[in-house]
Amino acid sequence: MEIVRINQRDDLIVNELMSIWENSVRATHLFLKEEDILRIAQFVPQALTQIPVLIAAKKAGKLVGFMGIDQGSLEMLFILDKERGLGIGKSLLEYAISNEQVNCLSVNEQNPQAREFYEYMGFAVEKRSEHDDQGNPFPLLYMRYKRKEG
Repeated sequence: MEIVRINQRDDLIVNELMSIWENSVRATHLFLKEEDILRIAQFVPQALTQIPVLIAAKKAGKLVGFMGIDQGSLEMLFILDKERGLGIGKSLLEYAISNEQVNCLSVNEQNPQAREFYEYMGFAVEKRSEHDDQGNPFPLLYMRYKRKEG
């Protein structure tokens, strides 16, 4: 696996990342209805082009996951469903902590696998909100990096 910084954000790369986003969301965000996914998807291309740091994981030359970072905050982390559990998210997050000074993130409370992953990686919940950043009724947990256990 190779970790690469994405600087060129043309339509081709944004579409490829959108495919990863949708595949990942459909596999992990089971609390979302179809209309929620379609509504949120409208905003993802803009987020992908505007996030200051965009880093992807490649396997055999193909993108399999990505993360977006803004001022030490992990804003997005998505892995293709068929690649989940193989260490890609761990490698990306370790890279983010070591190289991009990531020390905080938010995660949907209704995505317990993601919360458990972040806790395993050394993050702890500091606060909770009833709504996501767009005001939708999807509670968020705000987590801060403490240290990696074990």
